[in-house]
Amino acid sequence: MPSGPHFTSDAIRRGAIACLPLFPSTFIFGAVLGVLATQRGLGLGELLFMSLTVFAGSAQFVSVDLWRETIPTVAIIIATFVINLRYVLIGASLRPVFRGRPLWVKICGMHMVADENWAMTMAQKETPIPGFLLGGGIFLAIVWGSGNTIGYMLAGGIPDPNVYALDFAFTAIFAALTIGMWKGQADLLPWIAAAIGSIIGHYLLPGTWSILAGAGAGVVVSALTWKGDDDKSAQPETISNGVSGDEYTPDPNDRRLSPRAGE
Repeated sequence: MPSGPHFTSDAIRRGAIACLPLFPSTFIFGAVLGVLATQRGLGLGELLFMSLTVFAGSAQFVSVDLWRETIPTVAIIIATFVINLRYVLIGASLRPVFRGRPLWVKICGMHMVADENWAMTMAQKETPIPGFLLGGGIFLAIVWGSGNTIGYMLAGGIPDPNVYALDFAFTAIFAALTIGMWKGQADLLPWIAAAIGSIIGHYLLPGTWSILAGAGAGVVVSALTWKGDDDKSAQPETISNGVSGDEYTPDPNDRRLSPRAGE
């Protein structure tokens, strides 16, 4: 059981300050979502409620894009689920932060997790308490909601958003996100599978189900081609020096470590 508090004002403050450099990008993306929400007929209250309860930018962009007069509830739920599957791994990586904490602490902390404050938390040299993670999440949520509001209000003064090519904003946003998500050659096959799945779905499936077809194809191929951490076996073994209990990495050229060293 960890000693010390779960949330402190100092930890929350430090978490918020750590995410301060993310203010411009978070605000701008939030404003773009606010502008686009007006094209789909969402009210400002609905948009802010979504930001508060979902708090996942990419999933919100997809949900707003799918929004119609007749809301495709099932499609939105499935799309949000698929996009947010990464939080399973993110949550697992935060186990040291929440180890031994009560359930209510885990729920409060995990709800406010975004990619950005998760990255800042994992970058800390020492394992922070949940308050650090929560502080970053609260800061990002306030900035995100403020961007939503400003974007929504500005869009209200635009008579025809298509004149300013705002209808292309979704395509531009996800093109930019895609570039940032590229991790190397290992992503090539899943991306190709997702593209093929989307194209086939566009011609064979009704409405916006092609999005889910592409996502599903990419996930399946990624799972089938995932090789894990092949380099773990290459890491040198760490052993005790037998004197002070300190650990060190053995030198492979040291004959004292050879089975024949005593000969």
